[in-house]
Amino acid sequence: MNAALHVLARVGSGRVGPRRPRSIAAISERRRRLARVALMAALVLIIVAALVLLVASASHAAPLEPVAPTDPATPTPVPTPGTGLTVEINGPDGAPSSAIVTLIGITLLSVAPALLLMMTSFTKIFVVLAMTRNALALPSIPPNQVLAGLALFLSLFIMAPILTDINNDALKPYLNGSMTFDDAVTAGSGPLRTFMLAHTREEDLALMVRASDQPNPANTAAVSLVTLIPAFMISELRAAFIIGFVIFIPFLVIDLVVSAALMSMGMMMLPPVMISLPFKILLFILVDGWGLIITTLVNSYRGG
Repeated sequence: MNAALHVLARVGSGRVGPRRPRSIAAISERRRRLARVALMAALVLIIVAALVLLVASASHAAPLEPVAPTDPATPTPVPTPGTGLTVEINGPDGAPSSAIVTLIGITLLSVAPALLLMMTSFTKIFVVLAMTRNALALPSIPPNQVLAGLALFLSLFIMAPILTDINNDALKPYLNGSMTFDDAVTAGSGPLRTFMLAHTREEDLALMVRASDQPNPANTAAVSLVTLIPAFMISELRAAFIIGFVIFIPFLVIDLVVSAALMSMGMMMLPPVMISLPFKILLFILVDGWGLIITTLVNSYRGG
């Protein structure tokens, strides 16, 4: 009795075995329907594509008017041997491109210290200020940074007319496109050449010409910058040492007087520099030493 009831319960719950084949058959029928639908869709796409191709071929089959032949292109000339590759650095309006201007600016910044030392009044001014500091027996006061800054701004003050001429005669025309780079370099070196020739001794210039084994130039315009720049530096150093010698004399007299006074009083163990230093500083302040030195340096370039 219990077994019969268990069988009836399984039949009522749908877990009896004979119903499984019916669900598998339904799934197979559904798959066949989907396959037929996909086949019909593929046939429709094939028909549409065939119609499109027929319409396109019909449109291309229409006759077209003939096109007149064009003239042959001019052949590119073959560069002659030895000419190499030429690069145009100017823009379409003749002015230099921004990349070239940036490159020139970076190059000038990299060589600016050398140009400042070799072609301006910086060397002479710095040497004179350093010798003045040594004459006062103050080896670190003022410090080198102060002396270099003072020499730099005095050099800019002295070189202002030359820099203005370079800007007006070379830099502005080149940036405007009215002058080539070579012409700008030639025009810009003219004011510097005039300045250096005005403050270079003929003896120093002749010395460098003989050292380079070059023939004597016909005039000053024929002197190359390679010869003129070292001759200018030698002349500047000579003038700086002359000014420094004149500055040393009064302070040397103070040292001699203080040393003689200490020797006469028997104070041989007392350093003379300790006693003479206040008198040197006092004398330098009373005569307005910095003003005299700067005035002398600026006036030495008048008319240059």
